[in-house]
Amino acid sequence: MLPGFCRLTLNPEMGLRVSRILHAGYLFESAGTKIAFDPIFENPFSRNCYAFPKVSFDRNAIRALQLDAVFISHYHDDHCSLESLNLLSRETAIYLYCIHDEMFEVIRKLGFKSVQPLFPNSPVHIGAFTITPRKALDPDVDSIFQIQADGFNILNVVDSWIDPIALDNLVQQAPWDLVLWPFQTMLEVDVLSPSRASPASRELPPEWIEQIKSIGPRAIVPSSCQFIHEDWSWYNHALFPITYRQFEKEIRSALPKTEVIRMNPSTSVVLERGAIRPSAPLTWVKPIGEQNVDYEFRADAVPTSTREIANHFSPLTAEQSQRVHQYCEKEILERYRDLGSSQDPYFRRPRRWRLSLYDQDGSVVSYSYLLEHDDIIIQDTPDGTIEWRTDVPIAKLYAALELGESLTSMYMRINDQPFSSTIEADLADADLADADLLEDPLLRCLFSRDFASYQLAQMRHLMTPEPKPI
Repeated sequence: MLPGFCRLTLNPEMGLRVSRILHAGYLFESAGTKIAFDPIFENPFSRNCYAFPKVSFDRNAIRALQLDAVFISHYHDDHCSLESLNLLSRETAIYLYCIHDEMFEVIRKLGFKSVQPLFPNSPVHIGAFTITPRKALDPDVDSIFQIQADGFNILNVVDSWIDPIALDNLVQQAPWDLVLWPFQTMLEVDVLSPSRASPASRELPPEWIEQIKSIGPRAIVPSSCQFIHEDWSWYNHALFPITYRQFEKEIRSALPKTEVIRMNPSTSVVLERGAIRPSAPLTWVKPIGEQNVDYEFRADAVPTSTREIANHFSPLTAEQSQRVHQYCEKEILERYRDLGSSQDPYFRRPRRWRLSLYDQDGSVVSYSYLLEHDDIIIQDTPDGTIEWRTDVPIAKLYAALELGESLTSMYMRINDQPFSSTIEADLADADLADADLLEDPLLRCLFSRDFASYQLAQMRHLMTPEPKPI
């Protein structure tokens, strides 16, 4: 039961019902129309993101759902998963915001009869609902949703930042009955080089407070994120510095008239005139154990070494290992040259780069390269002259190549150790723009220009026939 709510029975036909699925996933119901947003029916999802609090799913019950539509805010694997969509009736209309035509074709290959693109400020009418995509700060990737039904006005910010012009427009459309706000700041770049990361802020970004105050919602739900990794992972205390407690504290201080409602997976509320009340939970999302948990961020957490992290993964087969080494010896050279030179000022001059692969037995194989503008060659390089370092478990590099593994779960480390004083001065030089970690050569070669690698890997799995029992 939701904190602060009493138990009561509601007529499901009254008002607008909103239910939390997982992460940024919600089910909206009004006047017999059912629409899911960014539904994920997997735990873990995105390979090793585990629901927090813990839940499981009744897959047979999900298969029996009669949804009128699914709306997907963007193509990232924690919002658009073929494994989850595969459970739904192919009669379900799929609406996706994505600038890449390939993504629509991938979903159509699953057999869905109606897969439609979404466009900013172009409303879609389905039964009792009008859903209007609104412009996010990065319109090449994200969208946010304005959801209207039964006289209610709801803003689903998903996990994006709001475009300033779009925000001005949203302010003009007040009043807002409910806002689903992505309350976490995620330190996915900081964990790449923890020894160089600045201290994390434990408070909400001031821009968030100002945006929420300008919208002035009647109620707000801290939404999205809040997942953990494997039990042994140091990420479980390093990724999310903002807690539910902190979010509620700051919102109540800034907007004392706004109700803060925590919605764990499966929980539901009904919006009625003058009240927001609890409703029966979703029966096909199964809570496991304590649900009102909060992330425990530890600023003093000691990062686990890449060598030790690699010990937790299963060894690669000889064929899989050969695949990785072929990539490092040949394919990465072709990929780097095809991408062209990095735009980061640090790479305007030749740089010596070392890529180290850690196996589950603690052994390490390193490749040294000379990067010169848009060219790259393998070249033996003494330790003292290395100017860029990348460490990664070999199992995770294989997973990125063949299974669509994303950066969030690769346990990659970049420049997470001191260089010579000359190179350190270069890395910190303001004229060299503090060397952007996301310009790492391996990151660029793995993820630049590649699209939907996670979903394509899912498709290969889904299209592979199950072996027949002997």
